[in-house]
Amino acid sequence: MLSLHTNNAALSAQNSIGRTQSSLSTSQTRLSTGYRINSAMDDAAGLQIATRLKTQTSGMTVAMRNTQNSVSLLQTAEGALDETTNILTRMKDLATQSADGSSTTDDKTAMQNEFNSLTAELSNIISNTTFGGTKLFSTGADAGKLTDKITFQIGASSSETMELDLKGDGATTGITGMNTLIAAAAGGFKTDGTTTTYTGTEAELNTNANSTIDALKSAIDSVSSVRSSIGAAANRLDHVYNNLSNISTNTKAATGRIMDVDFATESANMTSSQMLLQAGTAMLKQSNSQSSLVLSLLQ
Repeated sequence: MLSLHTNNAALSAQNSIGRTQSSLSTSQTRLSTGYRINSAMDDAAGLQIATRLKTQTSGMTVAMRNTQNSVSLLQTAEGALDETTNILTRMKDLATQSADGSSTTDDKTAMQNEFNSLTAELSNIISNTTFGGTKLFSTGADAGKLTDKITFQIGASSSETMELDLKGDGATTGITGMNTLIAAAAGGFKTDGTTTTYTGTEAELNTNANSTIDALKSAIDSVSSVRSSIGAAANRLDHVYNNLSNISTNTKAATGRIMDVDFATESANMTSSQMLLQAGTAMLKQSNSQSSLVLSLLQ
């Protein structure tokens, strides 16, 4: 039907051009940003899933840094205890040598002087070993971080935690027990976190060398027990880090499959839209010229 008021062909062409322009605009936006989803309108369900995955990935990235910092803390503590073991071993050697009947009074005095010096360094290690400015082993007013239960955040959710309890029963186990046994073997020293003063009796090797051997053995065993617990925790944190790294990599890949644009496909879509837009524009011009046919009927 020829009509001046209604041109169905032109209306259809205009509608087609509008849809094509919208598709072309979407393709250009995706290619310029690199993302398939730039607003919730693009893929509402996909955006929700991708946002959840991105949040999980971000949390795991922080958790990975947490595990590395925690491993560094434990390595600092273990290194200090390694040196503590070396010192205690030397002190036990001195006690063993002093307990022998061949040692003279002058020999015992010399060995006691070295013993006292080593004791002072034990006090220094226990009182002043720090990580990030925080003491690790000291007791008393300035209690160290490892003298109580410590919780590590090893995941993106609140339930993903790991606890390390080195407090012990205060007598023979844990950091407190270790400090007690070392002080008993060394003749005593202050470990309140503010001083490293030796408070021995000067009798550890002069008169009590034989009993000092057993006391030092107990102290060495206690330090070894604490080191074992620290090493086991550090090993677990290493495995946690590796697992988080694996999960994070796969989660990022899943997010990318949802969010990232396929440039090859989208480029083809854009080219197709451009061609359709050109064709639609040409057809709109042709359909608009049809109204001129009405005038030919009136001549």
